[in-house]
Amino acid sequence: MLRLNHGQANPSFLKASVLTRPLLQTLAHAVEAATQSIARHPKRLMGGIGVILLGTGVTAFGIAPLAPDASDLPVSLVTEMLDLGATQPELNLLPEVAGFSLFRSEIVRRDDTSQSLLQRLGIPDSSAQAFLRSDPVARQLFDGRGTKLVSAETSDRHELQKLTARWTSSSNSREFERLVIEKTEQGFKARLEKGTLQASTRLGSGDIRSSLFASTDAANLPDAVAIQLAELFSGDIDFRRDLRQGDRFSLAYEVLEADGEVMTTGRVLSAEFINNGRAHSAVWFGESDQKGAYYSFDGQSARKEYLASPLQFTRVSSGYGMRFHPVIGGRKPHLGVDYAAPTGTPVRTIGDGVVAFAGQQRGYGNVVFITHRKQHTTVYAHLSRLNVRTGQRVSQGDAVGAVGCTGTCTGPHLHFEFRDKGVHQDPLVALRNSESVPLNPALRARFSAVASAQRLKLDAATTIVQASAE
Repeated sequence: MLRLNHGQANPSFLKASVLTRPLLQTLAHAVEAATQSIARHPKRLMGGIGVILLGTGVTAFGIAPLAPDASDLPVSLVTEMLDLGATQPELNLLPEVAGFSLFRSEIVRRDDTSQSLLQRLGIPDSSAQAFLRSDPVARQLFDGRGTKLVSAETSDRHELQKLTARWTSSSNSREFERLVIEKTEQGFKARLEKGTLQASTRLGSGDIRSSLFASTDAANLPDAVAIQLAELFSGDIDFRRDLRQGDRFSLAYEVLEADGEVMTTGRVLSAEFINNGRAHSAVWFGESDQKGAYYSFDGQSARKEYLASPLQFTRVSSGYGMRFHPVIGGRKPHLGVDYAAPTGTPVRTIGDGVVAFAGQQRGYGNVVFITHRKQHTTVYAHLSRLNVRTGQRVSQGDAVGAVGCTGTCTGPHLHFEFRDKGVHQDPLVALRNSESVPLNPALRARFSAVASAQRLKLDAATTIVQASAE
């Protein structure tokens, strides 16, 4: 019995409901019979499927018009209160973003203050600025001792959290000092630490297109390394006159690092310079208990008894021989060589020896006399300052003073003389023809191992540049 709870039922709807049930039962029996038939007669599969589809289509055609229209069905709105309870987590649609750190690096300039340094670092922190200005340990950051590398860590609000500065030690070339400034709950704290520089090897090479220093700049070599390269072969190559386009060089050199940052460069470990088709090579070799020197790869000394010049880079303004004297006039013999250079340019001894005299002397002004082997004497005159004293032993390359204009002179320059048993010689000829320092035969095996390793590095330097160029 069909019971109607809400008003009078639609007669057409009742008719559809009564007629639909027998038809659905008939369809179900037909599908079941067809399934059993397909299982018994697989070959009649296609025919059976066609019968089912045909029957379904007819049934659908007969039923569809009798179904109620969805738009005529009643729509009800159901509302229910939800009790989240005290145990439910609080809904947070905008969670708080965790803080983060920012890192910046700079170099302390000679005229820097706490304000200017922090401004370049992008740290508008007045408390940090005041601490750098007042704390005696932190103030060492601005005391002017060499180049200082600074790294700073700040909060997302650009407040200083930690600042670290590093610089090389003035007392030991293989050590560095580390200044650490950290923010604590009690405020900023500063401490000074010492560390050991770590040496690593870098490779470089290049081709000569115009000048040596243009080529070393193009190869990104540090200036100190380029100067060593020029000095190393200055006895064999005149870099003002002998260079040719197409000449090339390769080298391996040291860099000294503090906490992974390069602080300075060390010595050139090995180098090769091909000038006008001729190869000149040098490799550094020395035992821990004695002074090292440069040798060619076959063991011949590349270090000569005398340097090619008492100044690193300069020009000869007046050569050896007769000349017109610029002060007293007339033609007079010039018994030395004048090197034009700015006041203060370091002057170095061209070889090992003992200071025979250091002081003032007539037209020489401030002058240094050094005696060497084989009764050789060198003279360094017109100095602006003296770095040595009488009786002091000096080694090749040591600074003996600085270029000036003391005594009889018309402008800053170095007057240099070379005497053999008291007799004046042309310094340019004497220094170029100086003898080489031989390798100790007892160290030959050790040298061969070092030379083989450095040869591989020079080959690698050339390969790296060629691959980069391609």
